[in-house]
Amino acid sequence: MPENTDAAILDGVPPTTQDGTALPQDTRDKARSLWTDAWYDLRRNPVFYISSLVILFLVFISIWPGAIAHTDPLQCDLINSQNGPSGGHWFGFDQQGCDVYSRTVHGARNSVEVGLLSTVGVALLGSVLGGLAGYFGGWLDAILSRVSDIFFGIPILLGGVVFLSAFKGGSVSIVSTFIILLGWPQLARIARGAVITAKEQDYVLAAKALGAGHGRLLLRHIAPNALAPVIVWSTIALGTFISLEATLSFLGVGLKPPAVSWGIDISSASEQIRNAPHMLLFPAGALSITVLAFILLGDAVRDALDPKLR
Repeated sequence: MPENTDAAILDGVPPTTQDGTALPQDTRDKARSLWTDAWYDLRRNPVFYISSLVILFLVFISIWPGAIAHTDPLQCDLINSQNGPSGGHWFGFDQQGCDVYSRTVHGARNSVEVGLLSTVGVALLGSVLGGLAGYFGGWLDAILSRVSDIFFGIPILLGGVVFLSAFKGGSVSIVSTFIILLGWPQLARIARGAVITAKEQDYVLAAKALGAGHGRLLLRHIAPNALAPVIVWSTIALGTFISLEATLSFLGVGLKPPAVSWGIDISSASEQIRNAPHMLLFPAGALSITVLAFILLGDAVRDALDPKLR
């Protein structure tokens, strides 16, 4: 029987049998770990490449918007108000005479910042609380479960309107903090279930019988094998949080001018949709493509990490 094949593969050492004989190449291929198999499946999935390219482009323009948009998004001239697309201005102008193309490109930065900060915060808070509840159980699990039930009872959109209305000026940090406060319970439940399943596995029970402490069990044995559902949910949630930021900004309680945001532009364009539909088409299209890219990436990662779907 092969011994320590996954660890050997990860360390770059050819796996061997109990007598020290190196395994044949075809046997090594069969002994790949879950993460190796997942990466192998992702490389064969065209959806993964398409969504990844869209996301990489989005990240690029978020960091360097001036690379493809040379006009200041806050430089407006009322003489150009609601003018349609032209050779020098591909997306036309909005009601204030601002270049829609420049605002669409620069609007990606705030949306990506909110999405990333919210996802990282929710992933850390939810996975830690859910993981501890699932591992220790008992009174800790009961308390955290009841606390998460309370937060589940608050509609996130209504909560956003109430919470963010208390702040006169919306910012990336304030919007992200709100999303983290109300977004962690769902991931906590996912992490809790994954940890409960992982801690009952034979390799964890064996490590515990050999005297491994709580820290080693959690970090070395349970966490790596409970990460898959957390990663899948976080990937999809990133797109959802970007959409949530746009919705809150559309309602006037999220990001506020002079910040450049797709939600702000969609809100101002909705009043002129009959006279100047281009004002709504481009920021709404950018938002839809971004959310769709993260959802497709999350689906691809889920299919790769779920052995039942292979």
